[in-house]
Amino acid sequence: MLHKREHYEKMVNEPRNPSHWHALYLDKSVPFNPDAKAAFLYDSSSKSRQFLYPVAKVFARLCIILMQLFKIVVPNLINAPKLLHKCLYLGMKYFITPEANFVILRHFYLGSEVLRFIKDNVDAAQDIPMNPLKPLSVNDVKDNLFLEHDLNLYNFIINLNIAIAEKGLKIVKKEHPDFSAISTGEIPFEDFRDGWTNFIDLGTAIELFTPVYQFYLTDNDFWRATNSLQLDEVIGIYASTIMDCPEKLTALNNKHPMIPLPTTDAAFRLLLHGFSTEVLHAMLVQGKVELQV
Repeated sequence: MLHKREHYEKMVNEPRNPSHWHALYLDKSVPFNPDAKAAFLYDSSSKSRQFLYPVAKVFARLCIILMQLFKIVVPNLINAPKLLHKCLYLGMKYFITPEANFVILRHFYLGSEVLRFIKDNVDAAQDIPMNPLKPLSVNDVKDNLFLEHDLNLYNFIINLNIAIAEKGLKIVKKEHPDFSAISTGEIPFEDFRDGWTNFIDLGTAIELFTPVYQFYLTDNDFWRATNSLQLDEVIGIYASTIMDCPEKLTALNNKHPMIPLPTTDAAFRLLLHGFSTEVLHAMLVQGKVELQV
């Protein structure tokens, strides 16, 4: 995605007509990988995001409401995660922009590194099991990638806190954190398809995928998945405690999971979830680089 960085880095500001996206790219108020930021902003500035997203949003949220009514009657009638991920794979490969696919796969990769960083820096957590997800192509989605990601978050928090309680310890500041789990280089993704059908932006795709996700899962699985989006607050608190930088949590705004939010807002919160992971990982990358200097 280096050419997307060049798109913004070579952009000339017009004082009477400044670019919203140019301003956000140059802004450094929160840490963010420059390639991911450029891809995210380029994708967000597309015609699909401007014109298709508002229509898709209304349609998708109406579908969620209707499906919720249906699942009140038969909450467990459909449970087909393999078929779900087949649909997600096809949608991502043939209809989503390369920038959106880049951001999506980064999310799983970075999320696994953040969890491993926390494990490596909590004394009581050395024996808890891990299931790292580091996809390098859209094909990896077919391995129940989205569902495994949700389960990883819950299992990590449960196992971590059981281990802490059993050993009478707690998460504390580390004077010299172990950053070995955090990669600072470019992730070697396979090339993403960029055909004429790959025009749907990330926000629109998430809106359209959410009712599909709801359809193929049981009501309980979908409810758990949407609630997992707020676990950013929990993971952020763990990492910022280790790093002793609570002020960095200002960009994590998915709100605490003890107050669950409506499933109709899941698509928007999924965008926030991805944003929060990028910010948190970039914060850890900064810490690692500063330690090496």
